[in-house]
Amino acid sequence: MSMSNANSPSDIVGKKVFFLYPTVVVQNKIIAELVQMEYEVYVAKNHAALRRVLKKYPDSIIFIDVNEQMSDKEWDAWIQGITSSPELKDVIIGIVTANDKAEMRQKHAEAADLKGGYTVLKSDLDSAVKRIIAVLNAAEAKGRRKYLRATTENETMTTVNMPVNGVFITGQIMDISVVGFSCTFENDPAIVKNTLLSNIQVKLQSMLLNVEAIIFGSRMDGNSRIYVVLFTQRIDPVVRTKIRKYIQQNLQSKMDGELK
Repeated sequence: MSMSNANSPSDIVGKKVFFLYPTVVVQNKIIAELVQMEYEVYVAKNHAALRRVLKKYPDSIIFIDVNEQMSDKEWDAWIQGITSSPELKDVIIGIVTANDKAEMRQKHAEAADLKGGYTVLKSDLDSAVKRIIAVLNAAEAKGRRKYLRATTENETMTTVNMPVNGVFITGQIMDISVVGFSCTFENDPAIVKNTLLSNIQVKLQSMLLNVEAIIFGSRMDGNSRIYVVLFTQRIDPVVRTKIRKYIQQNLQSKMDGELK
């Protein structure tokens, strides 16, 4: 950990990874895979808005497809604008493109400002994914954070149905990760720590997931009690995949608000 950023929050929570103008293939294959590996990944479709947002997240990692939207000259200027800005000196930029133009590659290889490398997408995307992961790991993209979580307290469509004493009660999910979630109930059901509950239904927008979980504990927040619930090891891998997908969509929609 470099001393200069010893106090940076990203040491703990990790860094944001943006793909600027990714193709459908990159979204469906590369981004989807990174999401399942718990990287905090966003799609950006406006370079000017992204430039603005970087001031708020100045140690982000950006992968650009220089084939899209702008000419080579404009891309050069945009990249230069970030790498030469003192407040954005920690932003890492890489290129991910299907365009293997030798002169383009050469130019960017010579420009030492591309710390994120030049990844050419061939039909075999696995090697591209590996290269991108190598960049992310070198940049300590995850920090000390192990799991991404989404806060959902203001979302009406994010609820949990729990069987307590033979009756299903519905609660509001406050946040969720692949490890578990926290939730509140209108009337406190007074569930004891370490209670094992099978047949819990977690509703994330339009997704309905069946899980088994243990009450890890609870704490008071104002007048309501927040329960912390951990999934058991018997959670279906498909459920984990869906939760990660949901978390990415949740974080993306919040970021879209900032990228307006």
